[in-house]
Amino acid sequence: MGKHRAVMDLERNEWIAALGIAEEDIPHAVILEGSWWRAQRTEWRLSLLEEVRELAFPDLFLGYWKGRPVVYSCIYGAARAVEPAHLFGVLGTPRMAMIGTCGALHPGLTTGDVVVPSVAVPREGVAHLYGAGETVEADPHLTRQGRRYLMERDIKAADSMHLSWVSIFAQSGAMVADWRRSGYESVDMEAATLFAVAQHYGFEAVAFLVVWDQLDLDRSFLDPLDPRGQARLNQANQAVFEAALAVLLDPDPMEGN
Repeated sequence: MGKHRAVMDLERNEWIAALGIAEEDIPHAVILEGSWWRAQRTEWRLSLLEEVRELAFPDLFLGYWKGRPVVYSCIYGAARAVEPAHLFGVLGTPRMAMIGTCGALHPGLTTGDVVVPSVAVPREGVAHLYGAGETVEADPHLTRQGRRYLMERDIKAADSMHLSWVSIFAQSGAMVADWRRSGYESVDMEAATLFAVAQHYGFEAVAFLVVWDQLDLDRSFLDPLDPRGQARLNQANQAVFEAALAVLLDPDPMEGN
């Protein structure tokens, strides 16, 4: 009987063959987006790329931005986020970003702000499998560049003590109160996963997370926003993808600004 080989044991050439991708098209960057609204977000994001095609695995879209290959995938939750991060980590993609939304736990954050965390606390159930400890870090250069890019476009970009949690549903008022007492200022479901996989494979990672829920005010994504809040949310949702492209793929995204 041959040696059993699990998915985590597969090597680079095996993944290249499985994806049906040429060596020259291995992406220079991967952008993952945590969202329920997969069809809408995918249409938005791919409209900014050229020569887009879906790879052999569903919901992995390869396109080109300024002539450079980039993969976009709309995922949801840590269990889904880890798959493209792992796959393209094995292939050697040097930079990845997580975009999407998060909940604010701190009164200094409001809807339409963008959290660009330096550190995430992994409580989403996956990061520990990639060697994560009590915290995992984003790439400091990418986070600085990303905050600068957003603030130069009049979008508040904040650092925070960020928590990645297992589910948007499995959180009670008591949990939220405990998180705030513990010093957590924002929460999502995927950022810590990406940071942990980045640490494991040695690529650079950053997260751009738009504040939607204001949990400190007991307002969830189900509660309607006033026109100003909705406009700020829409503006930030557009800006985070543009920021990810610029920061991941431009040698100096601020050059000439």
